[in-house]
Amino acid sequence: MRKDVRESTALDDMICFQLYAASRGMTAIYRPLLDPHGLTYPQYLVLRVLWHDGPTTVRDLGHTLRLDSGTLSPLLKRLETQGHLRRERQTHDERVVTVHLTATGVALREQIGDLTRQLVCATGLTLDELAQLNHLLSRARGTATLPPKG
Repeated sequence: MRKDVRESTALDDMICFQLYAASRGMTAIYRPLLDPHGLTYPQYLVLRVLWHDGPTTVRDLGHTLRLDSGTLSPLLKRLETQGHLRRERQTHDERVVTVHLTATGVALREQIGDLTRQLVCATGLTLDELAQLNHLLSRARGTATLPPKG
């Protein structure tokens, strides 16, 4: 007699795998929308923060995106080379670098448009379902802690 019940160790039963696979899938949805603009998904996230918040420090940008400086610096350098942003050291404290959009970076917002509709179509989820998923993931991310060592 064949069992149709999966073992509890199956990948499909692991929340961490579902999150990983969903993240990769979501990023793949954005790729064909961003490729014509020469952008990667992480670069798009940097631009989204700047479009929403305006000029910000590299430190605050890293905090918002949850990226360390070793990951963020090459992203910013590439976006600066593409002409989408500029970095400026503060005169009162040269350790503080502020990131500003250029006119090209601002115009890119209009060219790319709102990608929400494409995301809804690609996932098959409704706007309400996406909002609920976003809420649950935000809660999980905000309360998740590392297991104790030992």
